[in-house]
Amino acid sequence: MNHRRGTLLALAGVTALSFDALLVRLALADSAVVIFWRGLLMAVALTLVLRIWRGRWSWQAVREAGAPGWLTSVGFGLSLILFVLAIMNTRAANVVVILTAAPLFAALFSGIFLREWVPARTWVAMALCGVGIVLVFGGSVGFGGWLGDLFALCAAMVTGGNLTILRRSPGVDRMAAVAGGGLFACLVVLPFADPLAVPLAGVVALAVMGLVQMPLALGLMGEATRYLPSAEVSLFLLVETVLGTFWVWAVLGEEPPGMTLLGGGLLLTTLAVHSWIGLRNQRRSGA
Repeated sequence: MNHRRGTLLALAGVTALSFDALLVRLALADSAVVIFWRGLLMAVALTLVLRIWRGRWSWQAVREAGAPGWLTSVGFGLSLILFVLAIMNTRAANVVVILTAAPLFAALFSGIFLREWVPARTWVAMALCGVGIVLVFGGSVGFGGWLGDLFALCAAMVTGGNLTILRRSPGVDRMAAVAGGGLFACLVVLPFADPLAVPLAGVVALAVMGLVQMPLALGLMGEATRYLPSAEVSLFLLVETVLGTFWVWAVLGEEPPGMTLLGGGLLLTTLAVHSWIGLRNQRRSGA
């Protein structure tokens, strides 16, 4: 049941996250403005939810968690900043493909710091996904900029590390950490942002992104680490490789090359088989 619950939480989280690239583009504002409003709205939304649902403020929950609470808040904030910078400096397909490196970082960090080496099936799955990444990257690398690719790679590293910390620290309130991350990102870019420089058409996108999409996605992903190793949770980010590219293609006409579609198919197939094997093993061990 724990593996099934974690699988559903992770899958729902990355599905919500897959709209991120599209919403960033629809905001029609520069990077600092998008980061500012998304971070601020995300912090406000989750703080209110936490207060109504659990009767305490987000900053109280982060403080009570100690160092892990502060670290994960900073991690969520850095991920937010790096993702927006990546989307603004390269093609969406490049970003979502590079972000699939997060499971590799999570597996490495989990082994080093938690002594939690993932099972052989996860390594096999990541190897197959690596083939898919090469296919997708080969079809889109020529359209992206090196700076955006670098931002995306840093985001993958931060995501893998953050999921590992959450796995080690189940007492950290996930909603509070995400709210703290939003506030951190907002304050970091404030000196560089003009918050009012947003066209009316971008207001709706920013509102959806900050109040609904990002809090939901990051909260679900963080909650999934209670039930699954961080490397397995971050492996679900592979879903975003296909869905994130598809939404931008369908709405904005940024058509991915055929190699992107081929590689994405391999990624999804591998993830489906990996999750099925995990569920089967969980049932057998509980029998």
